[in-house]
Amino acid sequence: MKKILKLSAVAGAVLVLATPLSAKKIRWRLAETWPSTLTPLASPPAKLAAWMKEMSGGKFIIKVEGKEKHKAALGILDMVKGGQYQMGHSGSYYWKGKDINTVWFTTVPFGMTPSEQYSWFYYGNGMKYMKEVYDKFGVYSYPGGNTGNQMGGWYRKEIKSVEDLKGLKMRIPGLAGEVMAKLGVNVTNIPAGELYTSLDRGTIDALEWVGPGMDIKMGFHKVAKYYYTGWHEPASEMQFLVNKKAYDKLPKEYKKMLEVGMKAAAMDMYIENFAASVDAWSKMKSEYPDIKVKRFPKPVLEALKKAADEVYSSYAAKNAKFKEIYEDYTAYMKRAREWSMMSQYEYLEISRELGITK
Repeated sequence: MKKILKLSAVAGAVLVLATPLSAKKIRWRLAETWPSTLTPLASPPAKLAAWMKEMSGGKFIIKVEGKEKHKAALGILDMVKGGQYQMGHSGSYYWKGKDINTVWFTTVPFGMTPSEQYSWFYYGNGMKYMKEVYDKFGVYSYPGGNTGNQMGGWYRKEIKSVEDLKGLKMRIPGLAGEVMAKLGVNVTNIPAGELYTSLDRGTIDALEWVGPGMDIKMGFHKVAKYYYTGWHEPASEMQFLVNKKAYDKLPKEYKKMLEVGMKAAAMDMYIENFAASVDAWSKMKSEYPDIKVKRFPKPVLEALKKAADEVYSSYAAKNAKFKEIYEDYTAYMKRAREWSMMSQYEYLEISRELGITK
């Protein structure tokens, strides 16, 4: 009888240790590139923190700190790698100076749409490559929310030819910045909180940010009236970064909660941003009649595409991993685009022809 009681006690102790709701409270900190009020970019971390607290019964607490707290908008990867923060939320292409292959996990010029890219992430080789690239930093990277196809940016003057780009001072990150630089643009990368002031004071002549849902709130239309459609960021994915040592210490139940929570928060941001842009776009014509929505002239787009191909070829020639991902990415996009054109594009064209949409 004593032996049975002892075994029961041991079994009970093991059950307690294996049950996350009985485990010691976990407190993590998450640093984000954005000010904590800059939704929807700041929405995924806030929602993830709330969900983790609820799902764990208050045992897993994530404290989210925006740029206004840590003052290092473009230092997120280093802070998560170093363990100052267990998590981060940013954009993968901000780290291209550390490893050019990080650009593939945000978006690239003339690349995939969001549905195509999510398909590549989760049912192609995207997540495999993401892990390979980030392993050396001692962090895990996960999709953290998509903006959809971004607008091509705000310009003080109309762009009628490639010549109009030469000497232009512009904020534009990622490979798109390198593409623009090949056409004579003076490229810079400025944190979100400094964008309006830089444009207003003439520190820059143009900038790209996201789309109407976020751009109108930033007030860019007050100082630059030309608003161009996009080519450079067709599926801008944010990222969650997780310190590998901290993650590996979590009970498996918490790991699963975190992974599911991040995936849900990422998709929720995509929906939130789409809805915000629907509302903003529908109001633009009546509330902001001075905004001139433009598409870049075809010769400019052709020059941008040529420059983009040159940038890709240059990196592929000197970086074997870049070449491997580039070939896999473009092959998947070619297959996915056939279905995108057949399903989405054809339906939208039918809607236009029938007068359902203009």
